[in-house]
Amino acid sequence: MNSSTRRSVVIGISAASLALGRSRRVFAAKKYDRGVTEAEIKLGTTSPYSGPASGFGVYGQAQTAYFNMVNDRGGINGRKINLISLDNAYTPPKTLEQTRKLVESDEVFAIAGMLGTAPNSATQKYLNGKNIPNLFLTSGAERFNDPKEYPWIIPFYPIYVAQSAAFGKFILKEKPNAKIAVQYLNDDLGKDFLRGLKKGLGDKGAAMIVKEVSHELAEPSIENQVADCMGAGADVFVQLTASKFAAQGIRKVAALNWHPLHIVNSNCSSIGGTLAPAGLDNAKGLVSAWWEINPTDPAEENRPAVKTYAEFLKKYLPPIHIDDNTAIPGYNNAYMIEQVLKRCGDELTRETVLKVATSLRGERPPLYLDGIKVYNSPTDYRAVHNLQLSRFDGKRWVAIGAMTSDTDLSPR
Repeated sequence: MNSSTRRSVVIGISAASLALGRSRRVFAAKKYDRGVTEAEIKLGTTSPYSGPASGFGVYGQAQTAYFNMVNDRGGINGRKINLISLDNAYTPPKTLEQTRKLVESDEVFAIAGMLGTAPNSATQKYLNGKNIPNLFLTSGAERFNDPKEYPWIIPFYPIYVAQSAAFGKFILKEKPNAKIAVQYLNDDLGKDFLRGLKKGLGDKGAAMIVKEVSHELAEPSIENQVADCMGAGADVFVQLTASKFAAQGIRKVAALNWHPLHIVNSNCSSIGGTLAPAGLDNAKGLVSAWWEINPTDPAEENRPAVKTYAEFLKKYLPPIHIDDNTAIPGYNNAYMIEQVLKRCGDELTRETVLKVATSLRGERPPLYLDGIKVYNSPTDYRAVHNLQLSRFDGKRWVAIGAMTSDTDLSPR
């Protein structure tokens, strides 16, 4: 798929047929901003359909597929959704160029939150300056939770610092005398994760970390770094990186016959996207964090939400196997946008969208684990307030103890 790729999703339904049992805002007068008409709501987004992170293009495909599903079952308050999704190649300049096109040429009402720290960083200042909502972007970088300076940038993903702080506390409990090697991606994602790990380790961190090495997203391989980490005498190996490199690391650890406590960040925990390419046997014992349901878990497969998701993939995204969790954040993102637009009723202004999207109280995407707390406020956009540490047993992720508490996940 190239940079000229555009996806349009046409959705229509009568407002009366959406008289659901849940509460919803009702407005006497119709108010619209640019990008909204009586018949249409125009949204825009970009996704890495090409380039070094093209595997994450599935996220954008899932957004589009979700709105296709909404189209077939009706729509949102009597209007079409016209979603325009462009290729950003996962590069900041391309992302900014394509986002400007969406705003200034296509005149979209809002951005359907993009995946990735670098793409969202590239557009943060621009979108905020234009008062264009970036709805529920998928990145846990702390910089996006800044309602005072960037009120129009609305994240919906566990904070990276908080996730890896939980890893640090887990290491202290499991191996209080650990020798830790850390490999991290040299960008905001990797640096936030690293900072959180050190926060979780506390005063002991400086002495426990025996090797710390970074790499670039464009590098073809990190296998030599893995060997260096083993050579440093580490018995804990923490990878804070992207899926491709986590898979390389898992394979290399097995090839070296090294047996550390191996931890990977949550966005590298997909069974289909990371573990299967690395070898499921090689990944046995791996530790990560979860807040989303794993739809291939036998304990979850009979959930109505999982059955609905399986049917969704089969009908609207057939190339994607259910064990590739890359689609799940895009699916959840589109679901949350749908809920916000429903609640706005006929008052489809950006101010109203901002108010509704930053006043969540218990609205939870369908593929979230039971017990995950979801809420935010106009002064704190952080929406996910706990998660579950889990260990891979060779077939499935198995919970380790109780979920982390909101206190454990405090980002600052």
